[in-house]
Amino acid sequence: MSDEPLGNDAVVYAQKCYKAVQYEIAKVIVGQTDVIEQVMISVFSRNHALLVGVPGLAKTLLISSLAEAMRMSFRRIQFTPDLMPSDITGTEVITTNPETGEKEFRFLEGPLFSNIVLADEINRTPPKTQAAMLEAMQERRVTVGGKTYTLPAPFFVLATQNPIDQEGTYPLPEAQMDRFLFLISVDYPETEEELEVMRRGTGGRPEAIVPVLDSESVIFIQDAVKQMPVSDHVLRYAQRIAACTRSKREDALPICKKYLSYGAGPRASLGLITAAKTHALIRGQSYTDCANVAAVAPSIMRHRIACNFIAQGEGVTTDDIVREIIAAIPQNVATS
Repeated sequence: MSDEPLGNDAVVYAQKCYKAVQYEIAKVIVGQTDVIEQVMISVFSRNHALLVGVPGLAKTLLISSLAEAMRMSFRRIQFTPDLMPSDITGTEVITTNPETGEKEFRFLEGPLFSNIVLADEINRTPPKTQAAMLEAMQERRVTVGGKTYTLPAPFFVLATQNPIDQEGTYPLPEAQMDRFLFLISVDYPETEEELEVMRRGTGGRPEAIVPVLDSESVIFIQDAVKQMPVSDHVLRYAQRIAACTRSKREDALPICKKYLSYGAGPRASLGLITAAKTHALIRGQSYTDCANVAAVAPSIMRHRIACNFIAQGEGVTTDDIVREIIAAIPQNVATS
């Protein structure tokens, strides 16, 4: 992979676009800077993200505001136990041709045919519908009645999960969770942020969001991400982060051997580099370094490793383990 820096014009443009979208979202969302950044990284790297947090943290408002600021079509799907695959992909109906009078099938597009799709509480729908959703995410197309229909470009799924009230839910299997680039933890606001939410929520009309991007701009930035250079030592650093979690391997870290039942696969390594490249680009860098990899590692890794009973008994979380991994692997000696 080339170590030549990316052209300065593309870097400046990408950073300018990121800051513009960030400014517009801040008109309606208080705080949540890290969450907004990770969602934008997912979009600019042509990936999907899963947001997890208790109700009332403005996850839906954040995603709808993002679509508005980027001038993209947006659909929200509220996942329920009775939702069928055809409810999201679309279905064929019989219609009468007004010219010939003959009956014919016509495809009615489902809500997946949008640039940004909010899959709200994706863990509340049965596995069959989840599978249809995840297939569309992976292939960016759907098949109905033996015909294949391509989804709009760009296409992103931003899904949410409620970590409480798990009765009657269908948790996503680990293999399906792996298809999301990020698992973004949406936490409670700080004191001053919550006070500002109260002021805005009980005050006048919020400031209107002005669209600052379009589909062509997003595709341009996605192409720029692909061209971001990555040195071999950065690749080795990312590979080491993923490989050290595989507890049955000799090069696994002691904490991973003790606390993990399984580690991250190659998709984690790919995700670390893709997200790190985007993280560098929106910061105005023309190259990717190990610090970018370390910055995105928690949200890349937390849903790709699993704690065993020992960890659960001692109150050790995947985030705790990822922090220890980052501290244990030196960025300047990634091959050691």
